[in-house]
Amino acid sequence: MEINLTIEVWKKGKWYIASCPELDFVSQGVTVEEAKNNLREVVEIQFEEMRQMGTFEDYLTECGYVKEENATYSQPEMIGFEKQSLQVA
Repeated sequence: MEINLTIEVWKKGKWYIASCPELDFVSQGVTVEEAKNNLREVVEIQFEEMRQMGTFEDYLTECGYVKEENATYSQPEMIGFEKQSLQVA
């Protein structure tokens, strides 16, 4: 099964934090790629454990995922975000 997900990467001190907001999973690494790879590994491990427990499909539904043909995607789908500065005082 192929699943579409969003990976956000943040820098916090010397660490890079990778998160998947749709699934509420987070990981970290000393490089951007390491953080993203660690997050993918977390997703794979968690999904395997959920399959073994029989909760995988329920979890995806709870997270707002819809299965269509060979792909599973989140509704609503994040299409982008941007940083902006705002004068508040």
